[in-house]
Amino acid sequence: MEIVGYCAAIMIGISLGLIGGGGSILTVPVLVYLFHIDATQATSYSLFIVGLTSLIGAYLNYRKQQVDVRTALLFGLSSITTVFLTRKFLIPAIPPVLFSVGGIQISRAVATMVLFAILMVLAAVSMIRNNATKDANTSSTNALSKLLLFGVGIGLITGLLGAGGGFLIIPALVLVLHIPMKKAVGTSLLIIALNSLIGFTGDIGQQYINWPFLLLIAAIAVAGIIIGTWLSRKIAGAKLKKGFGWFVLAMGTYILIKELLLN
Repeated sequence: MEIVGYCAAIMIGISLGLIGGGGSILTVPVLVYLFHIDATQATSYSLFIVGLTSLIGAYLNYRKQQVDVRTALLFGLSSITTVFLTRKFLIPAIPPVLFSVGGIQISRAVATMVLFAILMVLAAVSMIRNNATKDANTSSTNALSKLLLFGVGIGLITGLLGAGGGFLIIPALVLVLHIPMKKAVGTSLLIIALNSLIGFTGDIGQQYINWPFLLLIAAIAVAGIIIGTWLSRKIAGAKLKKGFGWFVLAMGTYILIKELLLN
């Protein structure tokens, strides 16, 4: 299973390079189901792997002028603060067993994966159903308010689930802020890198970290994002958007079936 996991690590990077998200969607399930790492620890590892890989991808896209730095930094004002506080204070306060239903205990790990999957499905539906991108006519004040609000939401999700948030950031950038898909990909990578790496610092000293394993997976994912960035030049933005939606929907559905029906 570990060999399959290493192959999946390449797909983490390719996904980020192609669609500016989806890396954490792959990373957490890969770490939990293929490498048998605890879900809470997997969210921590995911932050580092996705953060480092996204940083490389953001740089590659910046060189092609496909990163809206202003939007990324405005997003980061609220999201970075939220994700750090969530990892540093909220996560340690959540008990291993949340509650019991009919004698069945609902653990933090199961709840994490189920919530993760539900958000994936909702985000996927929004991307698949919205085919047209409207012209931007939002005032600068409303745009700033939306950026800050979405930043808090993304930061909370990133902190709780170890997800870079690309599957939520992309819909926000494309559907709400009306940024072209190609530039949304690069901008999403920068936001993910900032959120994930700073969020990971909140875990240092609180969890055991297997650095050789973590650096190996991260290196494989970085190789994948270089491949994905190259492939993105050859695929139209509209196709990326819809394909991303179907991909997220499939992964979310699988996780729901795995956690609710097969366990």
